[in-house]
Amino acid sequence: MAVHAHPDDEATGTGGVLARYAAEGIRTVLVTCTDGGCGDGPGGVKPGEPGHDPAAVAAMRRQELAASCEVLKIDHLELLDYADSGMMGWAANEAPGAFWQTPVAESAARLADLLLRYRPDVVVTYDENGFYGHPDHIQANRITTAALELTGLTPKVYWTTAPRSTIQRFGEVMREFGADWEEPDPAEAAAMAEIGLPDEEITTWVDTTAFGGQKFDALAAHASQGENIFFLKMGKERFTELMGVETFVRVQDSTGAALPEDDLFAGLR
Repeated sequence: MAVHAHPDDEATGTGGVLARYAAEGIRTVLVTCTDGGCGDGPGGVKPGEPGHDPAAVAAMRRQELAASCEVLKIDHLELLDYADSGMMGWAANEAPGAFWQTPVAESAARLADLLLRYRPDVVVTYDENGFYGHPDHIQANRITTAALELTGLTPKVYWTTAPRSTIQRFGEVMREFGADWEEPDPAEAAAMAEIGLPDEEITTWVDTTAFGGQKFDALAAHASQGENIFFLKMGKERFTELMGVETFVRVQDSTGAALPEDDLFAGLR
């Protein structure tokens, strides 16, 4: 079970493992917490700009999410359907019904019901900072932690991450493909330096190279979102080269599987 914040998050961080394990006959479940209504509208229009309709964006993104799930062969999609909270500091953070505003206990109870229904052997979500500080990602971590406590289930639990050695390559690759990449100011650079983990702190490296094409196509299903266009410009071969290994930190385990791992199901089969 992967617990993600928005439509398209399933493709960027876990598209490879979802496709790989589906191909191996393992049941895959995706929980998407928000409707994605703070995403780009038609033509790239941003929230707050004329012509941005959150309800219409959410409807479009639901269709894209269904297409992505088809590509990745996800068995079950569960929608919590909270309102997208937007980036940290946006007015949407405070909107009624926003995921960020919803009490953790309320959302965790809903997720606990899904955990008890599916009883996953492995659960994947974000770290406590939501990887890069996005409020909905942070909330997904909080409700997943709380839901697991409610159920008493003891699956292997992983947080998505990225090796800093790979993150350092992104700037040059973006420039290579014509992205308008400006050097961040010192404060932004310091914050970016905290994203991901040193390579030696990553516990689990899963080779998903054979599923790079599916991951690319899943991301392409979310082509309405401008932040995905950079990845799609790369083409499948270069995309797979850069994104063909997915990395995680194991935070709960009862199998005793040795670290580092190359399989989320190490110790379970």
